[in-house]
Amino acid sequence: MAEHQSSSTLPTSVTPSVRPDRSAPEPGSRPQVEIRPSSRRRKTATAFYETGRIVVLVPGRLSASQQQELADRLVGKLLRRVPRSAVSDEALGARAACLGDRYLDGVRPRSVRWSSNQHRRWGSCTPSTGEIRISSRLQIVPAWVLDSVLVHELAHLLEASHSPRFHALAARYPRLAEADAYLLGYSLGMSARPGSLGDEQDGDDGCLEATSRAY
Repeated sequence: MAEHQSSSTLPTSVTPSVRPDRSAPEPGSRPQVEIRPSSRRRKTATAFYETGRIVVLVPGRLSASQQQELADRLVGKLLRRVPRSAVSDEALGARAACLGDRYLDGVRPRSVRWSSNQHRRWGSCTPSTGEIRISSRLQIVPAWVLDSVLVHELAHLLEASHSPRFHALAARYPRLAEADAYLLGYSLGMSARPGSLGDEQDGDDGCLEATSRAY
């Protein structure tokens, strides 16, 4: 098969900014937390995954105890919202193998990894090498949505192009249409301009943000 880069893609109008790798920790383990005071932040704090640890950006004007309190709140919520179906490359690969057995006659990729460079697509597949990459932005979506993207990419190992055969293979996943609708709404949410901050809100890329008005 010819080399093929594919997948459900973000709308062409969406151009997310480059972010650090949002690799999440293994289930049951608590990652290292780094609190970074910022003189540029006045009212908000943000928590996100970066190369296996959680980084919390907090206003530099807060006291150490206030920074810790704000960080603890964001870290706790961030840990609760990480999907447990595929929080590491190894778990993602195991999930892909399970889906390949269930829907695609046991097809196996050579490797499946999270990627922080997938800004215009949810995933990619290179049939000639058997490599699949999944956007790290999907680390926070429901497991059934992630499964749909994985089945899409696995189907490309059997059919490189978006031919009728490919669509028939991808459609073996029963929640395909529902997942496509979810991803469309998710991508539109990423393209929307942020509004005024409430007490706490989810970011569009796996971040959590909270105001520090009480301080």
